[in-house]
Amino acid sequence: MGKYNFDKVVDRSGSHAMKYDALEEMFGRKDVTPLWIADMEFEACPAIVKAMNERFNHPVYGYSSAPESYWDSIVAWLRRRHSLNVSRDCLAFVPGVVRGIAYALNFFTRPGDKVVIQPPVYHPFRLVTEGNDRVVVENPLKAGKGDFFYEMDLEGLEDIFAHERPKMMILCNPHNPVGIQWDADTLRKVAALARRYGVIVLSDEIHGDLMLDGRAHIPFASVSDDAAAVSVSFGAPSKTFNIPGLVSSWMIVPHKGLREPFFRWMEANEFSSPFFSATVGTEAAYTYGEEWLDELLPYIEDNITAVEDYLKANVPQVRAIRPQASFLIWLDCRELGLPQPELEDLFINKAHLALNTGTMFGRQGEGFMRLNVAMPRAELLKAMEQLKSAVNP
Repeated sequence: MGKYNFDKVVDRSGSHAMKYDALEEMFGRKDVTPLWIADMEFEACPAIVKAMNERFNHPVYGYSSAPESYWDSIVAWLRRRHSLNVSRDCLAFVPGVVRGIAYALNFFTRPGDKVVIQPPVYHPFRLVTEGNDRVVVENPLKAGKGDFFYEMDLEGLEDIFAHERPKMMILCNPHNPVGIQWDADTLRKVAALARRYGVIVLSDEIHGDLMLDGRAHIPFASVSDDAAAVSVSFGAPSKTFNIPGLVSSWMIVPHKGLREPFFRWMEANEFSSPFFSATVGTEAAYTYGEEWLDELLPYIEDNITAVEDYLKANVPQVRAIRPQASFLIWLDCRELGLPQPELEDLFINKAHLALNTGTMFGRQGEGFMRLNVAMPRAELLKAMEQLKSAVNP
């Protein structure tokens, strides 16, 4: 029995939790179990709660500055957890990873420029690109070999770089929703192509702390000089420690030629000024949260195994693709033989489960659903029973 109780059911009513409050808007009904948006049903690490309470108990919420200890905690965390040596001057705060991507997109590209994404992929990559009048170019993942469900189409990527001449690529590392941590060789090849063709790579690494089954996260910027020269990488303690509401993200830009003008623009527009919620929460997470995270990860692994085993035994038409990182499972539902609207109807109106539909991540997600398993195991298995009853009434 560990120190932390991840089996505890937390009542989130009255907390304005999007995961619950948006159910009717997103799924057309409230009586569904929320297994969609990527936050966890677990209490945040107690050390973070303690630090936030101490700060909020001070009666003045004035303008705040970021202490050096905040930056030091990020630098130390990256070195300790990911063997990534980052100097302070390469780091900047961003108020959320998607906002950071939007800032970089607006600074480094112009309307009409092309931006590469790799669907099925986190849908804001497309939304932020098209919403800023840039043009999405797809380099879809392709069927992998052996145990790998997907791999990158590097030949297709080079063809896009050579003929479409995009200004930017948005990389998901680890990849959401399919849960792959890209290997160093693949990342080196992406970096070499990007440098050769003059493409800036934005690397979303927000799930990088949530590596499963003993794997290591491989930061894109670390794999080669090429990667360091072309990369703007984003991370946060938000997914790791279940604190997205604290808005506590950061970015790394190793190359001085990219970094200095971009950081100047960020500072001039006050985009990179941290809130005290971010500095206090981040520093507490990275300084005192490691023990909590090291207990969380095996619990998530066991939840994934529980879903795999349950589906194999009871709903074999649905296959859980085991993620290498994070608490999200890409469910292959194609053996059910249902068009996507009917698949969604099965989950929502028959099973009363609210998952992200696969086509949210691109047309390549047809026949898939994304399942969030970061919840007490008994509640997760109850949801699986609801799915079984819907598929086999």
